[in-house]
Amino acid sequence: MAGASPVIRTPDQRIRVFVSSTLRELQEERRAARAAIERMRLAPVMFELGARPHPPRSLYRSYLAQSDVFVGIYWESYGWVAPEEEISGLEDEYDLAPPGMPKLIYVKASPQRDERLQRLIARIQRDDTAAYLPFEDPAQLEDQIAADLATLLAERFAQSQRDSEPAEAGASLVSRVPVPYTVTIGREGDIAQVRELLGRGEDRVVSLIGPGGIGKSRLAIEVCRATEDLFPDGTYFVGLENVLEPGLLLPTIAYALGIRDNGEAVLEERISRALATRQVLLALDNFEQIVDAAPVLVRLFTVAPTASFLVTSRVVLRIRGERVYEVPALPAPEAGAPGTTERAMRSPAVALFVDRAQAAKPVFTLTDDNAGAVMDICRRLEGLPLAIELAAAKVRMLTPHAIAERLSSSLPLLTAAVRDLPERHRTVRATLDWSVGLLPPEQRELLDDLGVFAERFTLDAVEAIGVGRVWEGQAIDGVTALIDASLVKQTEVDGRSVLSLLAIVREYALGRLREKGDADLMRAAHADYYTALVVRLSPGLRGPDQASAVAHLGLELANLRAAIRHLVYTDRLDAAGDFAWGMLIFWWIMGLFGGVRVWMLELLEKEKPITQHTRAVAWFFALWGEMWQRPAPEVVVGLGECVRLFTESGDEDAATMAQAARATARVQLPDPDLDTAEAELVAAVARLQELGNAWGAAISEVSLGRIAWLRGSLDRAIEHFERAGATAAAGGDLFTRVVASNQIGRLLMVRGSVDEAEAVFVRTLLDAVRLHHEEGVAYGLEGLCAVAAARGDGHRAGALSVAAASIRHRVGVFDVEAFMVHALSLDSAREADPGSVAEGERRGAELTLAEAVTLALAEPERSEAAELLRHW
Repeated sequence: MAGASPVIRTPDQRIRVFVSSTLRELQEERRAARAAIERMRLAPVMFELGARPHPPRSLYRSYLAQSDVFVGIYWESYGWVAPEEEISGLEDEYDLAPPGMPKLIYVKASPQRDERLQRLIARIQRDDTAAYLPFEDPAQLEDQIAADLATLLAERFAQSQRDSEPAEAGASLVSRVPVPYTVTIGREGDIAQVRELLGRGEDRVVSLIGPGGIGKSRLAIEVCRATEDLFPDGTYFVGLENVLEPGLLLPTIAYALGIRDNGEAVLEERISRALATRQVLLALDNFEQIVDAAPVLVRLFTVAPTASFLVTSRVVLRIRGERVYEVPALPAPEAGAPGTTERAMRSPAVALFVDRAQAAKPVFTLTDDNAGAVMDICRRLEGLPLAIELAAAKVRMLTPHAIAERLSSSLPLLTAAVRDLPERHRTVRATLDWSVGLLPPEQRELLDDLGVFAERFTLDAVEAIGVGRVWEGQAIDGVTALIDASLVKQTEVDGRSVLSLLAIVREYALGRLREKGDADLMRAAHADYYTALVVRLSPGLRGPDQASAVAHLGLELANLRAAIRHLVYTDRLDAAGDFAWGMLIFWWIMGLFGGVRVWMLELLEKEKPITQHTRAVAWFFALWGEMWQRPAPEVVVGLGECVRLFTESGDEDAATMAQAARATARVQLPDPDLDTAEAELVAAVARLQELGNAWGAAISEVSLGRIAWLRGSLDRAIEHFERAGATAAAGGDLFTRVVASNQIGRLLMVRGSVDEAEAVFVRTLLDAVRLHHEEGVAYGLEGLCAVAAARGDGHRAGALSVAAASIRHRVGVFDVEAFMVHALSLDSAREADPGSVAEGERRGAELTLAEAVTLALAEPERSEAAELLRHW
């Protein structure tokens, strides 16, 4: 946002450049400006109505408020001054630009210029926040704008390095509030009203209710951005459009909060602890399909009274503490209103149409000749934003009059065909029918087939599911046409081009697939593609490609979930078991066991014939959480059954992993059987090494180290942890090396080997940052807190302790044993210099994760960590 500290954004958060000029005389220059901005991969914000009669001032104020850079292009005309106005829209735009917004001003050479424009230019020349340059022709302007934007970005990048914006660096890609690619129009009043509801703090859940296509998700995004000051501990945006099972609500929220579900604690308790005492906003988008899970929110806000929830849904949740906000359609022109430009521009619905039409066809303008047709379109579509956007996309091939005529003849027939839906649902469905009906048959089939994808997907995935379809070999051209029709969105995430459908478009496409009887066929094709992807990437989870494999699979998580759901739904249960087992390390590292357990229990409940291997996999995941949360002899017996089933199915590797899990379960019992557990783990380590499973051997060595620690043999514990770390390091297994190294560092501190411990904790912290493993970061910070305390640096120790505790609180991790290792050193430092420790603790409370890591490390590791954190 303008005026905020400058941040260089990733492609999914593009910087927006507002372009201000008169329209007709600078038409070619505006095209050149757009080309320059898009060449820099930035987003042009070009509101053609801004300099025309009776400009809707609140509208381009909204455009400016959502922009980051102001570009002014001036030539001879000052622009039209509307009745009861004192200045033109051109000057008004310049005045409304926030003072801190960078301004790039370009003046075309001319021997004659309006006097008022001369005065405006002279004022701009005195403005020290504006860069002023002359130009001769559009080609020169395009090059100059591109060069100036590149310079501006470089300056902002350098400033961001000096100012350090770690909060941005550390923001989770999963939970980051999406940044819309288009400007939000006509929602200023709604945003203000919802902000007021959240600001009062009286309503724990504010539900934005309305039909699909009315703009609930967009409104939620804008409310999140407008209420950042109300929630100093963060805002988390959780998309639920691909979450179909109520049991997956908590795992999805946990993932967005950065809470790993490793099975060691009840997930709801961890989330409750993470939210307790924090002023946070959780936005839960598309809740209607799991509305049966709504009581979970009551339990969460009961134990976390300072957390608030913003929900979008087509249906009311009907839970205690809910405040319903009915999302209205955009005001459309009144029936019978004169079809003039002046009357049309009063309507936000018309403004939205014009904006989206110009995105499809930059030369489009609203005139007295077409204003009546545009008004008629918006009235027929009842001000529904999605319907208006779909209609506006057609100006590439149809005039507004042609669009209006087609809607007048087809829309009543289409809405009559879906009388069982509420009125506004019928309008959106009918508009989709009309919009899709204009496509060639192959592109209609392609859109339907895309309905099987979840959230983001790639062109490679589209081409893979197209084998044997009527559009096979036409994926690129077909997807391009669907993008042009506003039915498919294209963006970039971490340098990869990805595609997506709006939830209502996906629902529409999948419904058509079901009507044709092709849904299961396409689900199978989708599952086959992602199964192959898992087969290709999962070996990397065990070795030097672990970090990149985790990152790649993380971006595909929604489709991985959809694939396993498709496999279970279509009764390909053995394939589902293989899929889940192949991802074991990914589920472990990312802490996603809760979701897998839901699918495996569903698999077992089907009571269909499955192999022994599949049954063992399903039972293993079902018992994993029980082993940690409710340890009992029955769990040990159940894991023993897994060992038997894996063995009889011929998978000795899996059988040995289950044996190691059974040994761990013995340690968790109220009366632990350490001798048997140790013997089983020793045997498991030896066999896993023989089988070439270095990851399994290393993680089992960690368990042996913990047993030695429980027995009080610190030297033997260190030996086991060091073997685990060496095995992990040799194989490039960052995760297990982080786990083992943290244990080593703790024990070295217990022995008083401070220098050795510091080296271990530094390496651990860097590995955790590489892996985006926040728990590992917390452990590393605590270790270096203990080192600082042991050396008498109370200030640094206090700051790192509080920063680590903040991370633990946020992700819901509470480990008393780990806490005590550094707490004892900190207590000693507090006794020696209470003032320094207290001052450090105050500072630590203000640190972001990235700032804490920077404080913990010295050069050259500090610079290395800073570079790694840029990719979080």
